Amino acid sequence: MISTADAKALINDLFEEEALVIGGLVAVYEMDDDLVWRLMKNLDVIRGKILGRLEDQAPADESPRRPNLKPHPAIEEFLRSIRSA
Repeated sequence: MISTADAKALINDLFEEEALVIGGLVAVYEMDDDLVWRLMKNLDVIRGKILGRLEDQAPADESPRRPNLKPHPAIEEFLRSIRSA
């Protein structure tokens, strides 16, 4: 399981790459300054919302949960029916 810190770093890296792509487009193509400011502000708001959701959903204990290795009764029954056929 990925830690909250690692997830935040991935999200920030993704948005940094997006900003660099947009910066490259702005350097090559003539774009309205107000459009660029609005776009970057909106991306920052989206990034903040995503990071906030990540904080809200982060478990107190980030240790990985041990899987329940006992098969579900419905699966056991299905396997029994296959094996008895």
